[in-house]
Amino acid sequence: MIPAHRTTFVAIALAAGIALATACGPRQVEVRTAQPAADTLGTPSVQLTNNLSQAVNVYVNVTGGTELFLRQVPANTVEKVPVNGVTGGSTVSFKAVTVDGSRTYQSRSAPLSPSFLWSVP
Repeated sequence: MIPAHRTTFVAIALAAGIALATACGPRQVEVRTAQPAADTLGTPSVQLTNNLSQAVNVYVNVTGGTELFLRQVPANTVEKVPVNGVTGGSTVSFKAVTVDGSRTYQSRSAPLSPSFLWSVP
């Protein structure tokens, strides 16, 4: 007859072996491509040329609605900023505020198009 402690040891070793085999075995992975760029989805955007020597925080104002923060645009750069959450064709204006809060710039009101161009200042 096999002693009880040896039977327990064999059972534990067998369980550990099975756990190790399943943990270290092959895994199934799923590979997908990245989301399409915002402009390929028809998402409206603003192409902002920041000619200032400091970054600006960019906002969109929907006529009769609220102001939404879009993104911070670094100094002396051109960025295409997606305008998520606003329907194309809505009448909007854009606002840029310098990061130190000393200056504010406002665009004209216009229908939001797939690519709205705006320069600061």
